[in-house]
Amino acid sequence: MEADALAVPGAGNSGRPAGAPLGNEPLGDLGLAGDHAAIWSYDFEAETLSWLPGLENLLGGGALTEAEIESRLADLVAPLTAGTRTSPPWREFELEQSFRNPAGEIRWVRLRARTIGDDNGSSGLLGIATDVTDVRENRQALEDLTDRYRLLVELSPDAVCVHEAGVVTYVNRAALTALGASSTAELIGRPIMDFVADESLPALLDRIASLHRQGASTVPADTVMLRLDGTKYLVQSISVRTTWEGRPAFQVIMRDISAQKAAEATLRYQAALISHVSDAIIATNGSGVVTSWNPAAENVYGWTAGEAIGGTVSELVGAALDPETVLRRGGVMRTTHRHRNGSTLAIRISAAEMNDGFVLVCADETARRRAEQHYSTVVASLDEGVVVIGPGGLIESANPAACRIIGVDHDDLIGVPCVTLELYDEQGRIPPARMPSVVTRRTGATLTGLVLRLRRPAGDDVWISLTSRLLTPEDPSVQAVVASFTDITERRAIGERLAHEATHDPLTELANRTLVLDSLAEALSGAGRAELTTLLFIDLDKFKVINDSLGHSVGDKVLRIAGERLRRGIGENDLVGRLGGDEFVVVTAEITEPDEIKALAEHLREALTEPITVNGRQLHIDASIGIVTAANDDTRTAEDLLRDADVAMYQAKTLGRARYEFFDVELRERMQRRLRMEQDLREALQNEELWTAYQPVVDIESGEMVAVEALLRWKHPAHGTISPAEFIPLAEESDLINLIGKYVLRTTTREIARRREQLGIDLNLKVNLSARQLDDPHLVAGVQDALKTTGLPPHALTLEVTESALMRDQAAAAEVLTSLRDLGVSLAIDDFGTGYSSLAQLQRLPLDTLKIDRTFVIGIAESRDAAAIVKSIIAMAHAVDLIVVAEGVEDEEQLAVLRELHCDQAQGFHLGRPAPPDELFGAAG
Repeated sequence: MEADALAVPGAGNSGRPAGAPLGNEPLGDLGLAGDHAAIWSYDFEAETLSWLPGLENLLGGGALTEAEIESRLADLVAPLTAGTRTSPPWREFELEQSFRNPAGEIRWVRLRARTIGDDNGSSGLLGIATDVTDVRENRQALEDLTDRYRLLVELSPDAVCVHEAGVVTYVNRAALTALGASSTAELIGRPIMDFVADESLPALLDRIASLHRQGASTVPADTVMLRLDGTKYLVQSISVRTTWEGRPAFQVIMRDISAQKAAEATLRYQAALISHVSDAIIATNGSGVVTSWNPAAENVYGWTAGEAIGGTVSELVGAALDPETVLRRGGVMRTTHRHRNGSTLAIRISAAEMNDGFVLVCADETARRRAEQHYSTVVASLDEGVVVIGPGGLIESANPAACRIIGVDHDDLIGVPCVTLELYDEQGRIPPARMPSVVTRRTGATLTGLVLRLRRPAGDDVWISLTSRLLTPEDPSVQAVVASFTDITERRAIGERLAHEATHDPLTELANRTLVLDSLAEALSGAGRAELTTLLFIDLDKFKVINDSLGHSVGDKVLRIAGERLRRGIGENDLVGRLGGDEFVVVTAEITEPDEIKALAEHLREALTEPITVNGRQLHIDASIGIVTAANDDTRTAEDLLRDADVAMYQAKTLGRARYEFFDVELRERMQRRLRMEQDLREALQNEELWTAYQPVVDIESGEMVAVEALLRWKHPAHGTISPAEFIPLAEESDLINLIGKYVLRTTTREIARRREQLGIDLNLKVNLSARQLDDPHLVAGVQDALKTTGLPPHALTLEVTESALMRDQAAAAEVLTSLRDLGVSLAIDDFGTGYSSLAQLQRLPLDTLKIDRTFVIGIAESRDAAAIVKSIIAMAHAVDLIVVAEGVEDEEQLAVLRELHCDQAQGFHLGRPAPPDELFGAAG
């Protein structure tokens, strides 16, 4: 087991002491837990585990060997180490695993881990293992308690049902039996009123209507119920305002009191006949001494009849009990008694007077009271706000969540007219007549999922999702409304932010490509389409130099400033967007005249060319702009216009940058030809359509051919011979130039090596290198491989580089040229005089040859100035030991002047045209 640089130092063979400092390890908020936690790590590359001391105690004690610890830890973290390798750094994971410790006990451990690494990806996991056995046991105990509560309701002898919006949603077993049903399917989904007799219905509705807040309950009342077969029976019912799956509902607890009523009617005469009643029935004399104690009383209070009879009723029930007080309060009251063992009992007492005392019916409501408390607690703990609005429009009840969301204390909210709440829809404030609760109260309609803005008294706003429905849909005349709502402010803000991010550039906050295309498509469609839609495609000039030389942070600031200047330079209804990189677009339908469009393009260019100051530096950029217009009868799509504007921008770049160009069909055709030509050029290498011509380079004094320059030619199967001036720039702008360069180098070195051997001549080969090839990291190795493979001596190869390529990045060019010079090859600067270099600059480069551009040679015989310039170039080049080659020699007069100026070598049509190798060397032979 080894610990790498990412792992926490561990025990065992890690090579570092147990308990070593963690350094800067990103433990962060993974959390620590004292003796019941231990730190571990895993290295993805080495596939090794490490841990800090303490893990052995968590896994079973100090007797475990290091191998046993590692094996157990590997088994526990296997799901994490196998499934997180591809996750980005700083992602967190968690799982719980069980294992058997050496003592045979089942233990549980929670594993929390975080991937660690850098921008290249994750290199490992850093985690904490925590013993959670006690937590899981507590959780199981809570689940067992919940299950016991569920069983208590399910197995209650009292019928219990829940109805929501007047429809039955739950019944327990006792309710099935009471209503004469064989399965819940016969009851669930049916209106609750189907089971209430007509004579009991008005009173029941009145009681339910009185429940204005969650947890409120009705007083016990007698109700005539209907079984499925139509028979009636009497129950004592209590309705409790509650919720079902988060929605307002009512729980009804019904006790069949048909037998109880009959018993109460006969209790004054024959107390012994009600000994089988389920409620505790106790008879006392006028002094409170128990004279009868039925079996149910034994069950409720824990005293046997033999122990109870003769005792004082107050002592037996564990509380003061005065039957006359119960009678004065209507004959029924709720109180608290105590079991023989001291436990608390919730009792409903019914009292009746006998000739010689009283009969007390004590119903144990402990289970039901606990259930009611449970539902009340649930309602109070809901995150969803719930308010009940009475028929008069006043708020009658509200749960804590409603008070929190509205921003008002409970006492200040009750009794307030609901129309005083400031609610706004997407279009503005909602008039009082259109308030959701008002609409529901008047029409009875349920309004669901209304998204509204609520103005709090403090002045801030929250967004809510609101549902409004009648409190008693089965009786719309009541007109009480329950409104439930959820705070969606954060969710809405996230949604708006995601929508903005999906359509806007994160750097400049301008519209991104998606929004630009959508807006352009909208502008091009519909009956209200503008007379002319104009798209300007803007590409920043010189930005790459800023980005490469000063860094991306400076480049990003320049892009933001450029985007802001474009934004300020357009009309209120125009759109500016960033497509990526340094490419921007402007869409406008406000201008229709060509002169106005040109003026806009110039205005935007002028705004961009203003100096930009970043980090104390004054920077300058310009722009190439492509312009495309679409009349209202133009059938092009948004993608088409963007493509055509891009083509026009490219044309502006080609023509010298810092300008604008309008798109036309001919321009598109030229670009399409260019694209086709690039594709054909890719295939030309495979189809052997490229070949090399050789132009002689002659020693001016001796007139002998001392070298040949390799010049690439392309014979297209359809278009014939393609000029190098057309296809070489194509290759340089793509990745083809390096492939073509390797091909030319390989074929020409092989050809010249073969000719040197066959003809016995000391001939030098000159091969051109492009600026892109100098950036190729494999260039030096490719040259070395070509020389080694073909057998051409290094001194016989001269690599020519243009002046502009050398001046682009002198330091990088010098490094590459030095590596090439170390191979033994010669180096030449081509087209000298067309760039901005000086001989002093060139002296710092490892060059052997200087080639004077043909533009200086053309007028050398007629112009004394041209001759003077060439003479000075030759003199300065000789001063630094450079061989001078004159290009473009077309006649004998030019050659004579060059000879007088002591130029070393020359090439041109006068001395030999480029030709295939067989033709050239055959003529030479």
